[in-house]
Amino acid sequence: MRIGIFTDSYFPQISGVATSIQSLTIELEKLGHQVFIFTTTDPHADVDHEPENIIRFQSVPFVSLAERKVVIKGVFAAYQIARTYQLDIIHTQTEFGMGLLGKMVAQQLQIPVIHTLHTKYEDYVHYIAKGRLIRPSMVKYIIRNFLRGSEAIICPSQMVLDTVNSYGISLPKRVIPTGIDLSRFKRDEITLDEIQDLRHSLGLADNETMLLSLSRVAAEKNIQAVVASMPQLIEKIAIKLVIVGDGPYMKNLQEQVAELNIEDYVVFTGAVENKKTAYYYKAADFFISASTSETQGLTYLEALAAGTRVLATVNPYLTQLIDDKEFGRLFASDEDIADTVLAAVNESQELNKEKFNKKLYEISAENFAQQVYNFYQDTIVEYQARKNSEHFLDEFDIAAQKWSRQMKRSFHREKIRARYLTRKATKLAKNLQNYVKIDKENMK
Repeated sequence: MRIGIFTDSYFPQISGVATSIQSLTIELEKLGHQVFIFTTTDPHADVDHEPENIIRFQSVPFVSLAERKVVIKGVFAAYQIARTYQLDIIHTQTEFGMGLLGKMVAQQLQIPVIHTLHTKYEDYVHYIAKGRLIRPSMVKYIIRNFLRGSEAIICPSQMVLDTVNSYGISLPKRVIPTGIDLSRFKRDEITLDEIQDLRHSLGLADNETMLLSLSRVAAEKNIQAVVASMPQLIEKIAIKLVIVGDGPYMKNLQEQVAELNIEDYVVFTGAVENKKTAYYYKAADFFISASTSETQGLTYLEALAAGTRVLATVNPYLTQLIDDKEFGRLFASDEDIADTVLAAVNESQELNKEKFNKKLYEISAENFAQQVYNFYQDTIVEYQARKNSEHFLDEFDIAAQKWSRQMKRSFHREKIRARYLTRKATKLAKNLQNYVKIDKENMK
């Protein structure tokens, strides 16, 4: 199968979407399929050394969302390239520039489009002109309008499915959680000594529990709720919170830590190289997140792949992922964070390897790609069936119109013939009357 993925976000830009696309591409190629990534320009991309299947189009940032791009050049070229590659299906991964371009190309090629909805935009509209341009109530209309002409939707989690259903969208949907490349985080070559060295460099004593927060430092990630719970925890157990990442909310968090007078118990590392994150996951006793805006959250999967249990705010996605205390615990509200952490620390046991291995396949990129491919196949079959049905109906309609025209012409001819025969009959009747009249006169 030849698949075209259209996305605004791809490496070297770091994002969950870029990681998801890369994982999907690698695993689909392992299955023998060809994947072509149509994406935007990036000043940090080394285009001279990129694989040939990455096609970039000149673009500019969309308003204040720099990771969303508007294509300004190469629209017709995209169609020509896609036609050359003889794509079987197009998979859009954005509702903006490249997503719209992908739909246009699919329409011209007459192939199906499948879309993945990655983002719950209601939680992010405040980044666009400080919320003055788009309001949360407008999101469903934007998404519904974008999805016109698409054949199906991939929802990375039950939460996304519920959101899409609330928009009143009736297209075929399938929940397919994004999988990850387990080898990037399982990292059996990382030694206990290396893990201990990292813990010590972060200021952790051997008896201290390490909570790890690893994400973009933004208000919607709700790291502030975890920080707020630390004073309660410090009173009862030896514990430190390590915050890995950077972002617009960093100063707020640092001020909060200072106000609570817990600087000795919260460590800010700043941004960490992608290849180093596995060390932090393995060094942690628990990965913690109080975010309520995640539609799936790859960091949860990364932590599990590294063998680290997850503590997080409950949502439909995590209820399915953390379906056993073996994998972590969920808290219902910010007020429950401290109690949940205490219970997890006090009841912690060795990992059940059999359960973990089963969970690892479930969250693997291999499983993810197989499910997506199956959905591709089903979508193509449904698309062809619909097209054949439409073709049959078009032919039937043409035949019906032709038959209708023939019947009209035939009816018109018969109408003329009837008029002619009526006139002849009338004339004959008159002649007959005249004949009878003449014959009566002769008989007198």
